[in-house]
Amino acid sequence: MIYHLLYPLHTTFSAFNVFRYITFRAIYGSLTAFLICFLMGPWIIRKLKELQVGQYIQEDGPSEHQKKAGTPTMGGVLIISSVVISTLLWINLSNHYVWIVLFCTIGFAVIGFIDDYLKQVKKQNKGLGVWGKLMLQVIVAFITGVLVYFTPNFSSQVTVPFFKNVLPDLGPWYIVFAAFVIVGASNAVNLTDGLDGLAIGPVIIAAGTYMVFAYVTGHIKFAEYLQLKFVPNAGEITIFCGILGGAGMGFLWFNAYPAQVFMGDVGSLSLGAALGTVAVITKQEIMLVIVGGLFVLEVLSVIFQVFFFKMTHGRRIFKMAPLHHHFELKGWAEPKVIVRFWIIAVALSLIALSALKLR
Repeated sequence: MIYHLLYPLHTTFSAFNVFRYITFRAIYGSLTAFLICFLMGPWIIRKLKELQVGQYIQEDGPSEHQKKAGTPTMGGVLIISSVVISTLLWINLSNHYVWIVLFCTIGFAVIGFIDDYLKQVKKQNKGLGVWGKLMLQVIVAFITGVLVYFTPNFSSQVTVPFFKNVLPDLGPWYIVFAAFVIVGASNAVNLTDGLDGLAIGPVIIAAGTYMVFAYVTGHIKFAEYLQLKFVPNAGEITIFCGILGGAGMGFLWFNAYPAQVFMGDVGSLSLGAALGTVAVITKQEIMLVIVGGLFVLEVLSVIFQVFFFKMTHGRRIFKMAPLHHHFELKGWAEPKVIVRFWIIAVALSLIALSALKLR
């Protein structure tokens, strides 16, 4: 709204010309999202406590986690609210990619909200159930894939990191591929959300990384210079990534150890889906495996643990999965696990950014 209200005035007041710049709006969109989270956070936490929406802690988890029982969850409502409000304020709403990424983010947030509501408020242990939740995710992700695929001038080629001439064209199968990326990213973030600030930190880092990718792929001169696939109108997604990072920082203020609130499925599912959608739009789909490498490690630790357990009739690779619990049970303090995992996320982000030149 700010963009649409103030930028047209640049013909009268030249100072308003600043609103045309994506970088300017990305900065202030990020700050707006941060301030909304920061200011609304105490009120949201208080309301969640009044509604007795407290986190249930599994008894088979690390014993130290039992003291977290009752901590308000569903704090993802705060993140998504700030993202949506800031997006409507700072982004050019005539851009179709903006509405696609908002559709997917809100769609997954609704799925997570229903699941959290059934478990936390209605006290239904299974919530939507694994298959019910997955089916809804696939439906929303598939619709998102269709919307992206049929966007004018959008390419169904897939960019392979570090190889500038390897561009497999999936044709209509790109829709299925896009849905897989979105659902995979959503559930990977969900699995990582197990310690205070553990998931939101790498989400902020990934959002910052894709802010760079969105800017260069949406800028024809930078895209040509870096030999990237130019995506017309993708530049506005830079602002969305900045907003996502700003909202994450605002939430981290309350989610940092010891956490005052947890994001719940409403937050983790939607944040992962948002990153997956951005990766698809910017044609950096496979790059998400590197940028979100920490999330991938967490997923693989669960897969390997389950497979090895079944194949060896009860033996384990890790003390506990996902991977962060393994290090906790090895004696690492929770803050140490969190910060070291953040360091890994930063390193992976730098590797991903290096791919802009190593092609």
